[in-house]
Amino acid sequence: MRYHRSDIVDRAITVLDEYGLESLTMRRLASELGVQPSALYHHVPNKQTLLAAIADEIVRRGRRPRQATAWDRRVVEICGELRNAMLAYRDGAEVVATAHTFGLGRDEPTGRLREALGDGGLPEDMVDLATRTFLHLIFGHATEEQTALQAASAGAIDREPGGPDDFERSLELVLDGLRARVR
Repeated sequence: MRYHRSDIVDRAITVLDEYGLESLTMRRLASELGVQPSALYHHVPNKQTLLAAIADEIVRRGRRPRQATAWDRRVVEICGELRNAMLAYRDGAEVVATAHTFGLGRDEPTGRLREALGDGGLPEDMVDLATRTFLHLIFGHATEEQTALQAASAGAIDREPGGPDDFERSLELVLDGLRARVR
């Protein structure tokens, strides 16, 4: 069977979700597809490129239609959308955060955050700082939440992770400071 890049990324996400990031190897992916590992390199030159494509696809699958019009509500939507997209897949937070950190992939949420924050009347240097702040909050919260969920399901911890309410309250703390700066 002849595969396309999208088939490989789809199967890679399935492997990621079923076995976790540590088990997502080019060899395992090739085995899942019934091809030799070298066949994958026609579609993705290396594992980093594959991880970037996975991160992009996780983010793409998480996209929702915009409902908010006010800049600060758009920020909350974008942040929540990214958090939910990462949490939808095992180790999704680690994959997306890593791709962002290494400058891999399209990094589309960054552009949407920058646009929403810019519409809030923040100066350019504050837009840059606020964008990084929100991304750090999203990545950190989602990674901790995902790790705690996995640990709890394995019986390693007996506490519930902070969920969407905790996340939105954290966003509001940062937004309160930004709103004060705009005033």
